[in-house]
Amino acid sequence: MEDHPERKISKNESTYNWLPDFVYGGIDGTVTTFAIVAGVVGAKLSTTVILILGFANIFADGFSMATGKYLSDKANRELYQKIQEIEYRHLKEKTDIEKKEVEEILKTYGFRGKELERAAKVITSNPKAWVDLMMRNEFKMCKESVNPLKGSISTFFSFILIGFIPLSVYTFNSYLNLDGRIVFITTCIATLTALFVVGAVKSKFSPKKWLISGIETALIGGLAATIAYFIGFFVKGLLS
Repeated sequence: MEDHPERKISKNESTYNWLPDFVYGGIDGTVTTFAIVAGVVGAKLSTTVILILGFANIFADGFSMATGKYLSDKANRELYQKIQEIEYRHLKEKTDIEKKEVEEILKTYGFRGKELERAAKVITSNPKAWVDLMMRNEFKMCKESVNPLKGSISTFFSFILIGFIPLSVYTFNSYLNLDGRIVFITTCIATLTALFVVGAVKSKFSPKKWLISGIETALIGGLAATIAYFIGFFVKGLLS
């Protein structure tokens, strides 16, 4: 296939931003592990059960989430590239049709008469801009700075690192010798604090203010844990 210099990605365009994947992986890991801990505590099961289920979750579910992230990003990038290749080919094979499509798109932006002709001429004189316009307006697709491998790695490690927080006190309680109730309360405080911090960081790439984003994330985690706690409590009662 003929190479198109216009399709080469610049250094800035290809820069991968790991923070969103790290944040969302961390939130998912923390919420799911916290829910497991709460459910086991509600069912009045042992610390051993908490640790077994908790560590199984952060590694197995973390791997599953990372794999899903990798396959999803890879599929989206390949689909974008495939359609982009087709559009570049159409510029040569169906030039007149593609030019008319550009004009129709520009009309939706309010271009008319001489302005429309001039704008269409500028766009169609630059294959890269031409294809980008078609991708955005005809296929509703835009170029994203994704890296499937780095995204999956970032997701996996954040899932494990931040997801370990609900298990941390239980893991080291053999040295701390805390009462079971104190362990759970400490876990709740540590986990909700971690979720608040991660939620606040999430505000860097969302329109919400850091305080609102932090509180919202902590509330979601707390609600999930509360539901899991009562499910564990009621199921334990049914089976007793």
